[in-house]
Amino acid sequence: MHHPLRRTTVSRLPAVILQRKLATSSSSSKQPPELPPCDFVPDLAESKLGKFEIERIHKLNLNPSLKPYYSEPLLITQGHRQYVWDNKKRRYLDMFGGIVTTSVGHSHPTLLETISRQSRKLWHVSSVYLNEEVHEYAAKLANHFPEPLNNVIFCNSGSEANDIALLMARSFTGAFDVVALRNAYHGCSTSTMPLCGVGVWKFPVPLNFGFTHTACPDPYRGRVGGRFCRDSPVQTNRSCDCKEGGGCAAAEYYAEELEEVLSSTLPKRIAGFFAESIQGVGGTVQYPKGFLQRAYELVKARGGLFISDEVQTGFGRTGEHFWGFQGHGIVPDIVTMAKGIGNGFPLAAVITTQSVASSLTRAMHFNTFGGNPLSSAVGSAVLDIIEAEKLQENSLRVGTLLLRKLAELRDGRFSDIVGDVRGKGLMIGLELMVSKERNHRTAVPMPVEQVNGIFEDCRSMGLIIGKGGPSGNVFRIKPPMCITEADVTFTVDVLKVAFERHYERLARSSQK
Repeated sequence: MHHPLRRTTVSRLPAVILQRKLATSSSSSKQPPELPPCDFVPDLAESKLGKFEIERIHKLNLNPSLKPYYSEPLLITQGHRQYVWDNKKRRYLDMFGGIVTTSVGHSHPTLLETISRQSRKLWHVSSVYLNEEVHEYAAKLANHFPEPLNNVIFCNSGSEANDIALLMARSFTGAFDVVALRNAYHGCSTSTMPLCGVGVWKFPVPLNFGFTHTACPDPYRGRVGGRFCRDSPVQTNRSCDCKEGGGCAAAEYYAEELEEVLSSTLPKRIAGFFAESIQGVGGTVQYPKGFLQRAYELVKARGGLFISDEVQTGFGRTGEHFWGFQGHGIVPDIVTMAKGIGNGFPLAAVITTQSVASSLTRAMHFNTFGGNPLSSAVGSAVLDIIEAEKLQENSLRVGTLLLRKLAELRDGRFSDIVGDVRGKGLMIGLELMVSKERNHRTAVPMPVEQVNGIFEDCRSMGLIIGKGGPSGNVFRIKPPMCITEADVTFTVDVLKVAFERHYERLARSSQK
């Protein structure tokens, strides 16, 4: 068994390493790469509000917890497919997709036509009436799932979808206790906040009654795991007790942890278990192969329901499958989805069996906007676009290429700061660490201020990415699924330059 990687902070690399890095760099390598060509001509007319006024309103009139990215907040004025433009008419490659939400591309022409056509026909009626759009969409969406998952409940956000799943699990089983993973994120409403295993999402109010967390099965940062554990084109470079092609000892270890939690702290019957297929906000964490299968067995033995959170991993993003849970060889009792379901349109859904869904009839349950005609038309069109443009296949092909190119950064020149590369399809994480002499056993998370420096450099060169992980040191790369190989090359080239600039900042700092 392996010890966890150290979590103390280190401010800078040793000077001898910095000198070696800078001596082997060339001035040309630090020149910003050019964005791939784009033949779209944006409408960049002056906006009604200037940036100064927008920032003033943001400070005075909007939720104060909304903290924009970047030291100089980015004001986005228009988007097209994988690109966005700011108020200065500058183009950016969006490799974060509106937080894993812009699935088929910004302002997709098919969606523009769908919204225009449907809004002229029927914008909204309550679900107390029938309309054809929601029924057509429900049948089409259900056809993307294995039986017996065939009953759809529409809503408006991922938090709300997980709230409904939580309600159904408790109502159907008659039990109350729910288990989730540490490092997980399932929403920030008062009902879903207790499911989250990341402390920054917790408010100091009574939340945790009936919720228990078990160890996060992370082959890179967890207590056990290593280079044979993940179902990914790129494995961690951490040593491993498993044998290539054999069973996963790490999966069994974390399953035993879950079994101990179930037997020591919970009643004989539980309501359910929540898990993302790949953790999103937590830093794109992938579990050891076979862990979710074992977790499924343990949960079912306790009478609980298995709830798969596909808010970020659904709709072909992982490449090999349309849903992330399919890569784990299980059929959940409940699946929740949002984000990419509507390409940014406020839409979410829960799918389950007829028997589990019937638990909602024990009292009144109603959603004014869930599955209204306009949102249903948009959701239906998104499914059509994914199929017509073969975006799942593109996620697999282009995502695998990107993963392997990022792994070359980790295994080559930048091995002392790129600790791990992981993911499937276009659900990718790059974890920044600090290691002395490439010793990954003693690596520690890169300090946030250093991560932010690299993050700002990427933006300055026209690349938008996300951040996550409990230490804030994971770059989340989850773009619209229409990106190209040229976009991959640009992304990697920008990261190379940003890493070189990072070394330069450290060198200047060490000389002071």
